Amino acid sequence: MTPPSGDAERADAVVVGAGHNGLVAANLLADAGWRVHVLEAADEPGGATRSAELAAPGWSTDLGSAFYPLGAASPVLRGLDLGAHGLRWCHAPHPMAHVLPDDRAALVSRDLDVTAESLERFAPGDGAAWRRLARQWQEIREPLLEALLAPFPPVRPAARLLRTTGTPDALRLARRLLLPAQRFGEEEFDGEGGRVLVAGNAMHADVPTTAAGSTAFGWLLTMLAQDVGFPVPEGGSSALTGALVARLRARGGRVDRSRPVARVLVEGGRAVGVVDTGGGTVRADEAVLADVAAPVLYGELVGVEHLPWRMREDLQRFQWDHAVLKVDWALSGRMPWTAAEAHGAGAVHVGADTSGLAHLGGHLAAGQVPNDPFLILGQLTTADPSRSPAGTESLWAYTRVPHDRLRTADEVAAHVGRMEAVLERHAPGFRDLVVGRAVSDPDTLQRRDPSLVRGALMGGTAHLHQQLVFRPTPGLGRPDTPVDRLFLAGASAHPGGAVHGGPGASAARAARARAGRLGPAYAALVRGGHRLVHGG
Repeated sequence: MTPPSGDAERADAVVVGAGHNGLVAANLLADAGWRVHVLEAADEPGGATRSAELAAPGWSTDLGSAFYPLGAASPVLRGLDLGAHGLRWCHAPHPMAHVLPDDRAALVSRDLDVTAESLERFAPGDGAAWRRLARQWQEIREPLLEALLAPFPPVRPAARLLRTTGTPDALRLARRLLLPAQRFGEEEFDGEGGRVLVAGNAMHADVPTTAAGSTAFGWLLTMLAQDVGFPVPEGGSSALTGALVARLRARGGRVDRSRPVARVLVEGGRAVGVVDTGGGTVRADEAVLADVAAPVLYGELVGVEHLPWRMREDLQRFQWDHAVLKVDWALSGRMPWTAAEAHGAGAVHVGADTSGLAHLGGHLAAGQVPNDPFLILGQLTTADPSRSPAGTESLWAYTRVPHDRLRTADEVAAHVGRMEAVLERHAPGFRDLVVGRAVSDPDTLQRRDPSLVRGALMGGTAHLHQQLVFRPTPGLGRPDTPVDRLFLAGASAHPGGAVHGGPGASAARAARARAGRLGPAYAALVRGGHRLVHGG
């Protein structure tokens, strides 16, 4: 709530947005002794990391993110010790399964033998191929995760990774990460099982399986599924947010709910605070960090007049990831899958094989709504029994669609019907179990969390042309902005979407560097970089 009018409030740092990245940044600054004030527009913190009872009373679901393999493995989140503030991870018997159109299914279990046996049924030798990949993952896991989630360029983690792998294997790893997921599957596996696991996981990041770099996402998520599983927070994703808020408050930080920010105060080219929609002002002595989408920050909260002309042009080319249509169901019983592997899986992919996933990418690129949608599905009660009454299931699924489609209620209803037809085909009797349903179209998702613009979950496309030094626009690949002491802390910044805290942690480090003893030199270096890339 906006406080009564009077003198401006003050803090060392103001954080705009209480999504998980904003809360990570706030925690890290509070750890350094900063006075931190977080302003959140919604009536609850968390952004897309929240839970509620949507489909029916007693059936809890997650409003956005649900499964957290990167969260469990992230050095950033592990370093916050959120278990001490109430976070508990729960696991389904198996992390995930992919159900093929012919009802065969590939299974990833945290038991390596079980996964290998599943893939061996598709093709002799594929179990051994999976074991080899899992062994290689364990050898490079820590330095690779540090390199992926560190500020760009990741000099120290990359050097550690190079020492671990050696130059020849480092080059081969780089090639692997740049491969299209479809090609990677063909190189590593003879059968459909291993291929579709990697390809299906690439679709989590909304990167077509035929696109360069899609293996980076597909391989990473399948290896994490094998390693740490696909855990969920006990009680719902709000528990993760609650732990971040509790930790922050224990360190003196403040979180204001229902307090939207109208603009960032810029004086003399420097961010000095924010003004909320009620006219209240919070002055920032050191930094403003924004956990909002880059086009929203620059176009609405800052104003393009404060940006270099090249950056203004680049923002016109910013590409969102595809829109999402999400459906939650309250089921009176467990899903009646005909594929045995799907019964104990927390996450289930259903609706396409590797060929179908390639066609799906083509449909989306052409702006077409697929007639046979590919579903990424969560069996939340299977993963966490507290999510619904005993013997029932809290189920959700989402599918991607082009941004300019599904504009009418009839179009949304027709596509929900297609989604339910896929489930009925693979789980006959599914419809008879439905006791409640909630449909979240792209506009609904954005109303709940303004950062999910038209239902885009990743804060902008994860294609190579908008990653690293190209995220969110061609630049430095860092959270620093052309406005001094203003830092981009959300998923639009490197290293991008998913719940791992990387953008928030990078923004906090940059803010501390700017406020430190070498701050003037740091600022001069950043200004020089922006002039070089964006012009005056």
